Amino acid sequence: MAETRVIVEAEVRPTEDREKVLKAVKNIIEPDIVRFERVGRVEVLVAESNSLSSLARLHSMLRAERILDAARSALRKGIQGEDRLVVHLHKQAAYTGRISFVGGDHESPMGAIRLTIEYRRVKDVIDWLAPPTVRGRPVFQRDMPI
Repeated sequence: MAETRVIVEAEVRPTEDREKVLKAVKNIIEPDIVRFERVGRVEVLVAESNSLSSLARLHSMLRAERILDAARSALRKGIQGEDRLVVHLHKQAAYTGRISFVGGDHESPMGAIRLTIEYRRVKDVIDWLAPPTVRGRPVFQRDMPI
């Protein structure tokens, strides 16, 4: 596994505009590489980065929307081992600049955005993105892991 990988995947449905799906993804992360892949009959936008700094928008949005507790819960549920987490975000909400965690494609009419973070200590990433709170205020602010 590479030291750090951030991968975002979003299906581009036949009724959707590629640019709108790209906007939804770029509202969440700042990717280094964006490509469109054909998977059978399905087109998928794949955006990748090798830096946690690509998640700076997500970091800011979680605070602006005051959803740190919900985000922390969703992120912790998405942990897959010590070095990987996978969560799904509502595509239409992302397009409008909002963050909404969903359980999968079934909770997002146009399909969900899949966010995968690979990092050696993924719990440190969660503490940076969504620290625990007391009465809605973060208990601590962690610097972005390096």
